[in-house]
Parts: sequence; C-alpha cells; structure tokens
Amino acid sequence: MMPKASELKRGNVVEINGAPYVVKKVESRSPSSRGAQTIYKIRFNNAQTGQKLDESCKADDMFAELDLIKRQAQFLYQDGDMFTFMDIEDYSQYTIGQAELEDELGYLVDGLEGIYVLIVDERVLGIELPQTISLEIKDTAPALKGATAAGRTKTATLVTGLEVQVPEYIETGEIIKINTDGNKFMSRA
Repeated sequence: MMPKASELKRGNVVEINGAPYVVKKVESRSPSSRGAQTIYKIRFNNAQTGQKLDESCKADDMFAELDLIKRQAQFLYQDGDMFTFMDIEDYSQYTIGQAELEDELGYLVDGLEGIYVLIVDERVLGIELPQTISLEIKDTAPALKGATAAGRTKTATLVTGLEVQVPEYIETGEIIKINTDGNKFMSRA
C-alpha cells in the first residue's frame, strides 16, 4: 500500500531514500490563500540511526509503506537509559534506548499495557502507545473555588514528569485520562 502524506499517522513506517523512517509527528497547515494546498509538516525518525527528518509534504505526496510487525507488549522497567518491554504472547523481551522513545517517555509507568512494539526486518524501531493512558497528577496549582468544567486550564505535572494542560477544577493526586496523540487531557479516570 502506498499511503499519501494526508493519511500518515504517528507510528507508520515508510521508506525514504531506501531507509525505514517512523512517523513521529504530523501537523497539517492550511494555507490562508484560496486554492493553495494544505501542507503536512511531518517529523520522521530514521529507524536505523534515530536521526530526525522534517519534511513538508502536499496531501497527495505518496510514500512506500514498509512491512511492520506490531507485537503487543507491556512496559516492564527502566535501567539507566534503556527501557525493557515484554511481549505479552511469548514473553520475549525488547530493550529500547531512550533516544528512540523520546516522545513516549512521559507516558511510561511500570506495568503499562496496551503498548505495541514496532519491528521492521527483525529490528525494534520503537513503540506505539495506547490511544489513552491514565496517569496521576503529581503537582498542579490548587483547584479554584467555583471553577467549572468550561474554559480555563492550568499546567499539571504528572508522576512521569510529563506536563499537560488540565481544567482548573482538577487537583493534585487525581488520576486523569490523556489522549497520547497530542498530549491532551480527556477526563478524570
């Protein structure tokens, strides 16, 4: 299958100049002038070297998708800057360096399930997170009296160190659900 730039999602693996690249981030920018095409700013990581590649693509630019094996896994533990995941079917373990996990680090808590380890040509490229993850808030400004669900937000630091914007009524110690695609607060867990 040859996906277009407009169809790429985080975690897809495509071939660029003969090398496998993992899609890390996709932003669409609609131009202000009429008739101009939407531009997709895509950040890729070279699956072999970890090198970043930022491309601006038109919606119908085509990419060659690589055969990707996804193995469902659980996060086991961190040892220094190495992170170990266990395949939940055959219990084999995958160890991935911190550099490959840059964007996912803020979501990893021991025992986290619903992760997929991404493998191309028997080489582990990285992981795909579940769409939503529940994490505890370690620190945020006190809830404002009379703050309602509408409107204003404040920064909350989660137990993993990740920062996310939450509604003003949320308090330290609460568990919240986060959409991992874009790091957005969804609800209390």
